[in-house]
Amino acid sequence: MASVVSNVFSYFRLPFMASSAVAAVLSGLLYFKQNEIIYPRNIPPGARTDVPRPPQFDIMDFEELMIPTPDGESLSAFFIRPSNKQYARDITILMFHGNAGNIGYRLPIAKILESELGYNVLMLQYRGYGLSTGTPNENGLKIDAQVGLDYIRKRAELHKTKIVIYGQSLGGAVGIGLAAKNQKDGDIAAIILENTFLSIKKMIPAAFPPARYLAPLCHQIWPSEQIIPQIDQIPILFLSGQKDEIVPPDHMRKLYSICRAPVKIWKDFPEGTHNDTVAEPGYFYAIDDFLRNHVLRKK
Repeated sequence: MASVVSNVFSYFRLPFMASSAVAAVLSGLLYFKQNEIIYPRNIPPGARTDVPRPPQFDIMDFEELMIPTPDGESLSAFFIRPSNKQYARDITILMFHGNAGNIGYRLPIAKILESELGYNVLMLQYRGYGLSTGTPNENGLKIDAQVGLDYIRKRAELHKTKIVIYGQSLGGAVGIGLAAKNQKDGDIAAIILENTFLSIKKMIPAAFPPARYLAPLCHQIWPSEQIIPQIDQIPILFLSGQKDEIVPPDHMRKLYSICRAPVKIWKDFPEGTHNDTVAEPGYFYAIDDFLRNHVLRKK
């Protein structure tokens, strides 16, 4: 597994938000242009049109999808099956990405999840990202997340698989909201959170220090701090990079401390930064160990 990680993650470098050098300029636009700041779907250049495809990472058993939403948008997605059928496990990962780039940049992660760990993976691309239609906003992404979950529920070959929500950064906030809304249905088997935040308002002082006094004007909230205590029926794995330069690591620690899940597992990575935690030694072992012990062995 280590050789696979080292080979594929040289490709996986993405910014989370604009650099601090332009924070002062962006702070004045926080209220009127905050969607463009919070959802930088055009970073890096070409991210709306140039979406890497699974074969570029030797992923061959996949489908490219356009999934309709109830409000008229179409979401681009990849559905990926395990390449080693004898090693396939009864798990489907619903993967929510961070706030920059597109799903193609996360294919190295899916490669390991399917080839090394044997999971199905549905990589959903939010509205306004990559080849998906529409414009991103908090309410729209919540709709998109529900569409992804419902797609898995309705797809015959996935009907009996255990659904695991996996969210990185913004994707963690998306996953927390989705899980809280759907936990009573009983078909979400686990949640994996990496480097996510308490709320956008509490992120602003760290990400845009000059804009800290404008935080009350933020209308994109993502209040994970308020929502995660509602999740009391689903195991949660917390993966935290201790050198995260974007989301302060204490955001993840606070989410862990207020979490009321029946099982909550903490795994930190001392050298992990915001974008590189996924490439740290032991990252995928932590996921595999968590799912083997708290999903696959669960009756």
